[in-house]
Amino acid sequence: MSDPRTVVLALGGNALIRPGETGTVEEQAARAREVAQLLASFPPRTRLTVTHGNGPQVGRILLRSDLCIDEIPGIPLDLAVASSQGEIGTLLMQAFRGALARPVVGLISHVRVELSDPAFQDPRKYVGRFYTEDEARLRALTLGWTVREDPGRGWRRVVPSPVPTEVVELDAIAVLLDLGCLVVACGGGGVPLADTPAGLVSVEAVVDKDRASALLARRLDADQLIILTGVDEVMIDFATPHQRALRELSAQELRAHYQAGQFPKGSMGPKVEAALSYLEQGSGSVLITSPECLAEALAHRRGTWIRP
Repeated sequence: MSDPRTVVLALGGNALIRPGETGTVEEQAARAREVAQLLASFPPRTRLTVTHGNGPQVGRILLRSDLCIDEIPGIPLDLAVASSQGEIGTLLMQAFRGALARPVVGLISHVRVELSDPAFQDPRKYVGRFYTEDEARLRALTLGWTVREDPGRGWRRVVPSPVPTEVVELDAIAVLLDLGCLVVACGGGGVPLADTPAGLVSVEAVVDKDRASALLARRLDADQLIILTGVDEVMIDFATPHQRALRELSAQELRAHYQAGQFPKGSMGPKVEAALSYLEQGSGSVLITSPECLAEALAHRRGTWIRP
């Protein structure tokens, strides 16, 4: 019998809260059950790790903290990310256990980042609610935040988004996969940790979920990285008369499109960067598609497939 395939499946940040939904627990639980049904597309022996975004959920955690700041000490961003991992992980594990005949384990995951990363000198990742300029500058003064105007929307806090260099719980994830578990890990990109004179400590930053997923896939020597997002296929010349879908292409071809400016940083750019980062290991493949098209995409009838 051949060795089981190793797959890292990255769920988009809005997988549990779709546009137009309020994001109640019941709605998120229903979406988690839909994700569980998607996983039935994989052979039972697949060594499967599921990662996920956390944008809407961590935003709500920060909002609750901000609204209660006069009565309850605020929650730092690193603990908000950890809290969202527990919240989303619980919903996913409950759904997976109900639909799949295998043990399911969720890990509060951490990733190592470097304080020398340029992102720490120029934080640009928007987090939390919108403020007037006066409110934002007051919080910057009293809480030590960095704030910027989000053009056309208001003022917000900005934090670094450094590149992850290590998945701290990698060995534990590998052992759990070997035991036949489905593992939920690296939620929201993981809680970032950095080496300081005081040792390895958490830092207030946001790690891109797709970057962390690509790193995890590389370190696990995964056969496949699947990125589920809001589009069925990756497009070039998007929103123009020449728009077309990319179905199957090489990493070299994808990189040429990326360098030509086809993929904006605020949308498909990070996913393409993650795909190229994973494929640098020289093996495996990447699939980018929507949850609705996953079954057809696995049969190579939909989605964007990228080979080394």
